[in-house]
Amino acid sequence: MTVRLHPEAEGEFRDAVIWYEHQRSGLGSEFILCIDEAVERVRRNPEAYPKVHESIRRIVVRRFPFALFYEISSADIRVLAIFHSRRDPSRWQRRK
Repeated sequence: MTVRLHPEAEGEFRDAVIWYEHQRSGLGSEFILCIDEAVERVRRNPEAYPKVHESIRRIVVRRFPFALFYEISSADIRVLAIFHSRRDPSRWQRRK
């Protein structure tokens, strides 16, 4: 299945990469690898992760305090948010 990112998820991803890279050189690249690994786990088995809000599922990213929130359709997997665990979840729950 194809994985697509919601525009706001793309922005969250980009902002997190920049932030981590400013913390330590190379840490942004490590974050990217962990996000890629989470996306691949979802692609391989999209229904393996729990529903957390209506039809939206969550996979926790290894090593970083982030989770991917996504929906499965017949055509693709849509990542609605790449979200830090301490942020208010109501911010991503309005995305469709």
